[in-house]
Amino acid sequence: MKPRRTLLLCAFACLACLPLRAAERNIIFFITDDEGKTLGCYGDPVAVTPNVDRLAADGTLFLNAFATTASCSASRSVVLSGLHNHLNGQYGHQHAYHKFSSFHNVVSLALPRVLANAGYRTAQIGKYHVAPEPVYHFETYLKGNARSTVQLAEACRGFITDKSDSRPFFLYVGTTDPHRGGGTDPTSARELKPDLFGNKPNHAAYPGVEEVFFDPAKVPVPAWLPDTPETREELAQYYQSCARIDQGVGRLIAILKDAGLYDKTLIVFTSDHGMAFSGAKTTVYEPGLQVPFIVRNPYEPHRGVRSTAMISHIDITPSLLDFAGGLDPVINGPKNWQNPDEFWKARGEALTENRSGGNKFRSYHGKSWLSILGEPDATHWNTIFASHTFHEIQMYYPMRVVRDLRYKLIWNIASPLPYPFASDLWAASSWQAQYRRGMDAPYGRKTVGGYIHRAPFELFNLAEDPDEAHNLAADPAYTDVLREYQEKLKRFQREMDDPWIIKWEYE
Repeated sequence: MKPRRTLLLCAFACLACLPLRAAERNIIFFITDDEGKTLGCYGDPVAVTPNVDRLAADGTLFLNAFATTASCSASRSVVLSGLHNHLNGQYGHQHAYHKFSSFHNVVSLALPRVLANAGYRTAQIGKYHVAPEPVYHFETYLKGNARSTVQLAEACRGFITDKSDSRPFFLYVGTTDPHRGGGTDPTSARELKPDLFGNKPNHAAYPGVEEVFFDPAKVPVPAWLPDTPETREELAQYYQSCARIDQGVGRLIAILKDAGLYDKTLIVFTSDHGMAFSGAKTTVYEPGLQVPFIVRNPYEPHRGVRSTAMISHIDITPSLLDFAGGLDPVINGPKNWQNPDEFWKARGEALTENRSGGNKFRSYHGKSWLSILGEPDATHWNTIFASHTFHEIQMYYPMRVVRDLRYKLIWNIASPLPYPFASDLWAASSWQAQYRRGMDAPYGRKTVGGYIHRAPFELFNLAEDPDEAHNLAADPAYTDVLREYQEKLKRFQREMDDPWIIKWEYE
């Protein structure tokens, strides 16, 4: 018996030395900060984004993906809750004196919480920018420079390759690029110098990054921006920041491949909203709401798909939960839903304060796009809705939007007020150069004055006017269209429990 026992012990010892089988159905969600569709895979002629382009060629690229609000914290709360921010409670920025946060009872739908309940180990690195932390809680918080994207990816290696935990993983990666920041470019010869967009001055580089520099004379200027030297210098800085993001994506993919996990990991790449230029960020115009959106599902046989389906940021949480096997399709909510009141009681917290706004938080606003990956002509939403209320606390300017493939209606609820500016957009050389020329100065397809002072309703025929240059709301020929889309907007507000619906009755 002793020899047999010895053989068995040796066998178990050998098995213990073998690597544990890597978990299936992992998730990496990669979200950038203020990035438009300036990627090679979207047809941008100068973008240097080979890694994201290859990801798109091996997955599904959505041509019609939309944020619900072009504001950082508010948008991220939508991404992480599957609810419009007017319902989850995070109306604007989370940090400093802005102090917005989601309702506590959103904990029952919050992405990291429901994935943990579905058996995932969860980690976050980089930009977070939502509150309260117990609602959007990750088991692990990794440290890394959200501007140095290669270093950021390397900081994830240990979590990705950890085989001591047999659970699949969910990793949330948030860059600060290409958000404005880091001062202005001291090498510019212009009086109004371009923002650095996080780039190091004097052509310096972040560790592990091969910085890509762009000639201002060769960058494309979109129709919604003025083609000026100031705009071109800022776009050159912006493109450099985007190229740095791509290298971080490449390093993450290399780590997955080295660990044998690339074909066991769903990867989603998107941005919180559009570019940090006036005309995009903080607006509900197309450049603010349209975002890049790429999904590589290793279990989807059809790859290299360019989907025309309209999807929204409200769809992210239910889609990832669906991939994890934790979505109840009948109620469109988590299978293992946790009663939020019981959750907070178990933590010993008092329930006397307003933790829900009167909402149950049982179902998502969004719906899963998992089943349409690989289908270029599939439909998802026929109509997209957006709701913006704040960016910074000083910037009250609620807007509600209804949009389909033909028309778009914007309701500027506080239209008598001048349009408020985010502090970084107000200081931007691309804006200031035109603002100093006066209200009649051109700004893209608008004027400076037309950008600041907006009509209560803006109606655009997107099929004929994709640049949103001609407001049809006051055109008698479009009276019936205006009424039809106003009614659509009211229905959306009722369905989505939007408190601002009362503004139809007064003001």
